[in-house]
Amino acid sequence: MGTKREPTARQMRLAVELRRLREAAGMSSREAAAMLGVNSVQISQIESGVSGVSEQRLRRLAAHYACTDEALVDALAAMATDRTRGWWTEYQGQLPNSFLDLSELEHHASYRWDVDFLHVPGLLQTEDYARALFARRIPQPPQSEVDLRVQHRMQRRAIIEGASAIPYEALVHEAALRIRVGGRAASRAQLTRILELSETNRVAVRVIPFELDDFADAAAAMVYAGGAVPRLDTVMRDGPHATAFIDAEAQLARFRMLFRRVKDVSLTPARSRDLIHRLAKDL
Repeated sequence: MGTKREPTARQMRLAVELRRLREAAGMSSREAAAMLGVNSVQISQIESGVSGVSEQRLRRLAAHYACTDEALVDALAAMATDRTRGWWTEYQGQLPNSFLDLSELEHHASYRWDVDFLHVPGLLQTEDYARALFARRIPQPPQSEVDLRVQHRMQRRAIIEGASAIPYEALVHEAALRIRVGGRAASRAQLTRILELSETNRVAVRVIPFELDDFADAAAAMVYAGGAVPRLDTVMRDGPHATAFIDAEAQLARFRMLFRRVKDVSLTPARSRDLIHRLAKDL
C-alpha cells in the first residue's frame, strides 16, 4: 500500500465507498483488517484516502462485505487501479485543489448536467467571458492567476468537444444570458458560442425563461457528474468559502429530482435556440 499525502476528491470517494460497504455489512475496521491480515490502522488509512488499495484487496473486501453489486465493485476496482495523470496535474500547486478535482471528476464522468442562474456554465464559456468573470473576483487575483484559471477552464471544454465528448445538458436561466459579462461584444460572442455548441449531437441547452408564472427552484444550481454507476454520481456546488462535492445517496436523489423539475419547466432545445438568437440580435 503506497501512502498518499493529499488524496484527490476521486481518491476520497473510493475511500468513502469502501467505508460505506463495510458499515452496511455491520463490520468493524478491526474485523476487516483481520480478514486481510493487516492491522486496523491500515484499514483506517484506506478508508480515509491516505493509503491506496490494490484491486485484489478491494475485491476481497467487497466479497467479505457481501456486496453483490458487480458493476459497483468493477467501478471501484477501476478507481483503485487508475493511474491517470491528466492534463490538470500541470496546475498542481498553482490553482486550488477544487479546480483539479473538478477536472478529474469530469474526465471520468459518463455524462454532465449543469443548472445555472447567474452565469453561463463554465463548459460553455468563451475565453473573454471567463476572463471577465475571474478578473472581477474579490479580492482581485493577479493577472498571472487569471490567465491560469482561464486556460484551465478552456481545457475543461474537451469533455464536450471532439471524439471523446460525453453527453452534456445545461439548464440556464434567461437572466444569465442577458447579463453582459465583459461588455456587449463579449456577450454577443458568448451567445453565439452557445448556439454553435447547442447544434452538436451531445450538447443540449435549455433556457429557463423569465415568463414562467411560478418558479422557485433557484437553489437547484449545480454541477452533476454521472459516474460509472449511479451510486458513484457526484454533485458539485460552489459555496461562499469552499467547493463541496456531494455524494450521499439521499442527496444525489434529491438533486436528480431538482434537475428534472427545472428541466420540465425549461424551454425545449429548439425554442431555447430561438430565444438565444433573439438575445444575440438585440445586442
